[in-house]
Amino acid sequence: MGARPDAAGDEQPGIELEPERLADWLAQEPALQVIDVRESYEREAGHIAGTRHIELVKLSSEAASLERERPVVFYCRVGSRSQMAAQAFRAGGFEAYSMVGGLARWAREGRPLSPEGGYVADH
Repeated sequence: MGARPDAAGDEQPGIELEPERLADWLAQEPALQVIDVRESYEREAGHIAGTRHIELVKLSSEAASLERERPVVFYCRVGSRSQMAAQAFRAGGFEAYSMVGGLARWAREGRPLSPEGGYVADH
C-alpha cells in the first residue's frame, strides 16, 4: 500500500485526494474501492474504468456492501457530492476520501474515461 495518502501515525489523512494520487493508487492497488456517486446517465456518459457505481441517493442503503477495513474513494462530477459521501463514511468509521475536482478535473488533466470516447456529462 505504498501509494496510500499521507497516513501518519494514528491520525487520519485529509479527506481530499488529488486525481494524480488516485491514479497512482489505482495503478498500485487495482482492487481499491473507488465509488462513482453520480447519477446513472452521468455514469453512462463516462467514468473511471474499474470503478463501482452507487448513486449518492442509494449510498446509505448500499453502505454494507463496502468493506470497512479497506479505504474507499468517492468521486462525482466536480467533487461536491463525493465530499458529502466521504464525510458521512468517515463519520461511520471508514477511511474515506473524495477526489478533488471530480471527474471533470480527472478528464481535464488528460486521464482516460471509459467507455472509449466517454465524456463528463452535465449534472
